[in-house]
Amino acid sequence: MKLNAESLKNKSIWEQMGITLPQFDHAAMMQNTANRPAWLHFGAGNIFRGYIARLQQELLNTAAVDTGIVVAETFDFDIIDRIYAPHDSLAMLVTLNHDGTTQKEIIASMAASYRSDTGINELSDVFSNPSLQMVSFTITEKGYSLHDINGDLLSIVASDIKNGPSEAKHAMSLVAALMLTRFKADAYPISLVSMDNCSHNGDRLKNAVLTISKAWTENGYAPLEFVTYIEDAAKVAFPWSMIDKITPRPAEAVEKLLSGVGIEGMPPIVTSKNTFIAPFVNAEAAEYLVIEDAFPNGRPPLEHAGVYFTDRETVNKVETMKVTTCLNPLHTALAVFGCLLGYESIAEEMKDDDLVALVKKIGYDEGMKVVVDPGIINPRDFIDEVIERRLPNPFIPDTPQRIATDTSQKVGIRFGQTIKAYHSDNILAVENLEGIPLAIAAWMRYLLAVDDNHNPIELSPDPMHSVLLPKLSSIVPGKPESYNGQLESILSNDALFGVDLYAVNLGKKIEDYFVQMLAGPGAVRTTLAHRKETECFKQH
Repeated sequence: MKLNAESLKNKSIWEQMGITLPQFDHAAMMQNTANRPAWLHFGAGNIFRGYIARLQQELLNTAAVDTGIVVAETFDFDIIDRIYAPHDSLAMLVTLNHDGTTQKEIIASMAASYRSDTGINELSDVFSNPSLQMVSFTITEKGYSLHDINGDLLSIVASDIKNGPSEAKHAMSLVAALMLTRFKADAYPISLVSMDNCSHNGDRLKNAVLTISKAWTENGYAPLEFVTYIEDAAKVAFPWSMIDKITPRPAEAVEKLLSGVGIEGMPPIVTSKNTFIAPFVNAEAAEYLVIEDAFPNGRPPLEHAGVYFTDRETVNKVETMKVTTCLNPLHTALAVFGCLLGYESIAEEMKDDDLVALVKKIGYDEGMKVVVDPGIINPRDFIDEVIERRLPNPFIPDTPQRIATDTSQKVGIRFGQTIKAYHSDNILAVENLEGIPLAIAAWMRYLLAVDDNHNPIELSPDPMHSVLLPKLSSIVPGKPESYNGQLESILSNDALFGVDLYAVNLGKKIEDYFVQMLAGPGAVRTTLAHRKETECFKQH
């Protein structure tokens, strides 16, 4: 069997394989979407196919909606050409439960998929349609960034601003250009929903689109009324959201599972942008999506698929709970230490007493002191699930190397927010933090591209490497004396961490941990072990 639209007709064969099929007319869904699209999504990767698209499939299966999702990719066009197109925009979802069981389902809610370069006319048609209710995004945190570490416009953004909407290349420029198309059509209402893991993601999206829109207005590419349209919440909303579901890179064991039951064409590929992706998505069962209910043109009834719709304050509390306390900072700490200590699995790291003590310190002790209970999800229950069931799940093939990708874009949120909360608190003392500064020091040590045994390691991709690595080039693992303040310009950069770490009395502590990790082979482990918490703390 091959995964394509024609094969959906062979229901009995798929069912014999244990595959759950869509319970709706796929061809009718595609036609309905072409006529009156309601949902367009930017970002064609795993979290979209393995979670967001499945939510719409649940609604289609129960006839709560009759249209699917139009998908757009602005960065890695091979995903469309080599994953979506050959499989008629279908995906195979394999859910990996902590007890070793799996569920396999064909996700068929993607009505059409386009590259932003060759499909711009089709995307413009979708944006011009009054039926469009929601445009969502999973383009990672860096997708919203318009400036480099020095605060200067990225060259691609500067070029977009100069050349205008017709030449837009950056994701945010493309969105601004398509919003200009919608404005010219009749200024129809719309909601633009970032579903990426970054604090106040709706504001980040809004600020990026507004920055480009205002520049185009100043350069004569758009009328002043266009900016007024974008700023009018009754016309254009930018809700905040919080999403949580681990969808790691495709696992060889899952590929073998699928081929073993008779499904062809499942091997992963590596794209020209170095994305490791497959026609299938393997994912954990746990999932959360909380969205501010701000939709001036209506929305799909996703609450029937388990999505929480609430007010902005509650979204902020849930997002802060997850991104700055209960999951993401733990992931980043495990990522950098895992790479240094030679781990290739997050689950294996959770068998390491030193690392478990560290993530408990960062989560239970340091983070929980400043998190606010959002009411709809209990923070203690959430972090218990993360530490006891999700991170140790041996069937989730997640790697520290994957999590270490784009760390520079994450540390300001995952660690910086808690640091700022301590700094602004009248009772908590920021200098008492131990786990968070240790994790930041480990990231600096990781950037030397040498593991704890002093073997070279390949760094995961990060847009800031070209800026950060030269600052560290004179530091030699095994020679603490080679350190003479090279971290200062990094740790004092509030654009990176959200705060000047010296100004809040953490810079020196991070430097001390970092120098300890330079002592020689095994120094990273020794530094980590010395920071292990007492037996009293472990009981958390």
